[in-house]
Amino acid sequence: MRTIDFSPLFRHSVGFDRMQRMLDAATRMDSSANAYPPYNIEQVGEDNYRISMAVAGFGEQDLDVTVKENTLVVSGKMADEDEDATYLHRGIAGRAFERRFELDDHIKVVGGSLVNGLLNIDLRREVPEEKKPRKIAIETKSAKRIEKKAA
Repeated sequence: MRTIDFSPLFRHSVGFDRMQRMLDAATRMDSSANAYPPYNIEQVGEDNYRISMAVAGFGEQDLDVTVKENTLVVSGKMADEDEDATYLHRGIAGRAFERRFELDDHIKVVGGSLVNGLLNIDLRREVPEEKKPRKIAIETKSAKRIEKKAA
């Protein structure tokens, strides 16, 4: 079992304990358990992103996309199938799933669509004005103006 000690980094930073928890959880995950459904994360602009998930066989009524705090949860459960169907080969996986994505503080979900078996979830980074970098004026108090007196 691998463990990573981040305590030396905490001497020089504040607020990265969330990142440590996420990395610890990622090292504990079983990679085979999270293989379904496959997905892509792409950057489609400077501040725009898209998550595309292959959900063949699922309809809009079978999928649920929710955002709670900084977590995007995508889950799917197919409606009950026709029990009279007899399959000679069944290669399209229709099992229930739940996939979680941790979002940054300023990432907002702006939309979603289901096209040709791909669930596309569009994201946008929206940084508020008070969080954007700004220039701070530096004042000097030692420099005082000396006015010339008229003679």
